[in-house]
Amino acid sequence: MVPVLQDLGMRLLGLLLLLSVGPWAEAGKVLVVPMDGSHWLSMREAVRELHARGHQAVVLTPEVNMHIKGEDFFTLKTYTVPHTQEEFDQNFANYIQIVFERQHFLKIFFKSMAVMKDSAVILYRGCRELMYNKTLIGHLNATSFDVVLTDPVYPCGAVLAKYLSIPTVFFLRYIPCDLDFEGTQCPNPSSYIPRLLTRHSDHMTFLQRVRNMLYPLALKYICHVTLSPYASLASEFFQRQVSLVDILSHGSVWLFRVDFVMDYPRPIMPNMVFIGGINCASRKLL
Repeated sequence: MVPVLQDLGMRLLGLLLLLSVGPWAEAGKVLVVPMDGSHWLSMREAVRELHARGHQAVVLTPEVNMHIKGEDFFTLKTYTVPHTQEEFDQNFANYIQIVFERQHFLKIFFKSMAVMKDSAVILYRGCRELMYNKTLIGHLNATSFDVVLTDPVYPCGAVLAKYLSIPTVFFLRYIPCDLDFEGTQCPNPSSYIPRLLTRHSDHMTFLQRVRNMLYPLALKYICHVTLSPYASLASEFFQRQVSLVDILSHGSVWLFRVDFVMDYPRPIMPNMVFIGGINCASRKLL
């Protein structure tokens, strides 16, 4: 009995010494660069929790947006963009119209690609305005943020974080073309992991495995259209050739809004964390 009490006493003493060293965590400054739409609705709950734990959050967004409005648990910082709210809303309306159309797959595909190109141009021009806004960039640099929280589906936040040399936390569902795997240097075997939208199970036939390997090649064009301009923009600022993988590899922690309940198990790296439950943070009764 005595040795047990002595061991308990040593543990308590160690705990007291640990507590006397300093606080468990210090409040920090978080720069949030979100993706608009439903992406923001999930990230918004994470920002709320950061505020509840004493951190200061500054949300950086274009003045023309869909859902990102000022609230009492973060500071909203906006910047001008070369498009109007009407143009932005019309582009979104065009996408919604396509979703509900009943046409041949190829017609839907080409219409979707046209709208996606327009959306990509709007987002990229906004990012370019941000990066060339010397006054705003200077202010952000002088604020000395501790971390950038951003959704890499909109790579502007990742480019900005790398340019300001601030550690980055990525908050995402996935990135097309397996860029999330490449950015984390994570194994990605085609024979084991069903690709997005293929509807394959993790028990695939030989032909399904072949299709699973070839399917991502069709997405390369979409990524080239929507994401490659950000690599060119980063190359301008860093004055050297920079790829999207170079930009994404700057991420310190990857928070994936998925879990193995809805997605198949796959290899992960130590800095990849699954937080699928956050999608239900604002749940409502059925």
